[in-house]
Amino acid sequence: MTLKSFLLLVGCSLICANISSQELNALATKFLNTLDPELKSKTIFTLDDEERLNFNFIPIIRKGPTFHDFNDEQKQAAMDLLRTSLSAEGFRKTKEIIALENVLLEIEGGKFKMPDGSGRDALNYHFCVFNDPATQQFWGWRFEGHHISFNFVASKGKIVASTPSFLGSNPAIVREGKQKGKEVLKLETQLGFDLVNSLSKEQLGKALFSEEAPREIFTTNKQEVTNLDPLGISYADLNKSQKEALEKLLMVYLDNYESGFSQSLLDKINTTGMDKLSFAWAGSLTPGKAHYYRLQSPVILIEYDNTQNNANHVHTAVRDLTNDFGRDLLKEHYSESHKH
Repeated sequence: MTLKSFLLLVGCSLICANISSQELNALATKFLNTLDPELKSKTIFTLDDEERLNFNFIPIIRKGPTFHDFNDEQKQAAMDLLRTSLSAEGFRKTKEIIALENVLLEIEGGKFKMPDGSGRDALNYHFCVFNDPATQQFWGWRFEGHHISFNFVASKGKIVASTPSFLGSNPAIVREGKQKGKEVLKLETQLGFDLVNSLSKEQLGKALFSEEAPREIFTTNKQEVTNLDPLGISYADLNKSQKEALEKLLMVYLDNYESGFSQSLLDKINTTGMDKLSFAWAGSLTPGKAHYYRLQSPVILIEYDNTQNNANHVHTAVRDLTNDFGRDLLKEHYSESHKH
């Protein structure tokens, strides 16, 4: 299958399918049943396998089959599972980030190579499933490749964890070629600048923690993260329009997830208290120069960084400080099981 045919298939999954999250187990089982024994053995791991915590977003050698290994039926089943696990917006961004591999291939002239000889490749995205969704109460799956990582845990047809998650865009804005002007993570950038530039001098003094932006998100691919210091300016210290702007920016990230999980994460933030949500900034206050921001509360940490390639290379990550990789839910489940 050509890249063009593959992207048309992806688009068809988004437009043609209308599948509720309650069908998640069935979709995962359907995907696994399309695989022959050899391919399935490369796909399935146990939920407690250390591979499940092997979260990354750079070009590296990964486990799990890719689109190169799938026939058309398997590709369709894999994409149906992915589409159902995300919102339409999250799926759109994912599809467009995958397509940027082709842009990089053209920009770099094929010069980028990994140790195994592979380069920029829109088909080099990996699927791993953890536990058998047909037989296990808790199971998970991961979709990962350059600039994309989604780590899901599900139970009884419901997604109970979707973090850590990562979306990146290189180029942030495509400067030339057929996709000139494309900006996949446009709102993440635009709304961040809108908010920071609405702050008064006094407010900015609280929000701006460095004149220089960090070269990378602080959490990178750490398996466990905590709140970062300094916290920045609190939601409570914003005026009404600024609070609305912060809420809007928060929802840009939460709206990437399947609606049920997105709502559960928002409920968790609200339960802790919006006044405990903060906004911190580093670097330039104008586009085109290195800049960074983060949103955080006791339960969530969101990072955005745009410093590489002359500030035209975005990294974003969302971490659930209470339940990354579904850890807390699984801990609670196993604890209850042992009681019985």
